[in-house]
Amino acid sequence: MAFHLRAATDRDLTFARTLTHEAMSGYYAQYGLLWSNDGFDTAWAGRENWLICRDDCVLGFISLSRDRHALYIRELHLLESCRKQGAGSWVLEQMALKACPQGLLRLTVFKTNPAKRLYQRKGLSIVGEEDCFWRMERVCLSS
Repeated sequence: MAFHLRAATDRDLTFARTLTHEAMSGYYAQYGLLWSNDGFDTAWAGRENWLICRDDCVLGFISLSRDRHALYIRELHLLESCRKQGAGSWVLEQMALKACPQGLLRLTVFKTNPAKRLYQRKGLSIVGEEDCFWRMERVCLSS
């Protein structure tokens, strides 16, 4: 049962928006932030989006952007029933490989999100903070 990525399409937007809202609503409430479906949809349209799959099952999705310095993980969410099965670790390793041309893999994570520990185990370090977020990055070298 190997994991793989499949390019997301506009048909996957509702799934991604709902999954993100469900996963993040507690953090939004904790930090007094407002969720915007329109904001999510606009961001989705301007990003590289992938579904995280095992066999024919969709487990979650990842949303990316990049500049000349880094590949940015903007969203990474797994269905609650699909967590703690190795998919998150696998995706982070795939993204580290994908980030090699830019040299850095970057993301931000809510300070109270336990996913920070996974990110640290996969080589991302805290490099700064903004309000309720940690900024994290990993140097990715071409082999």
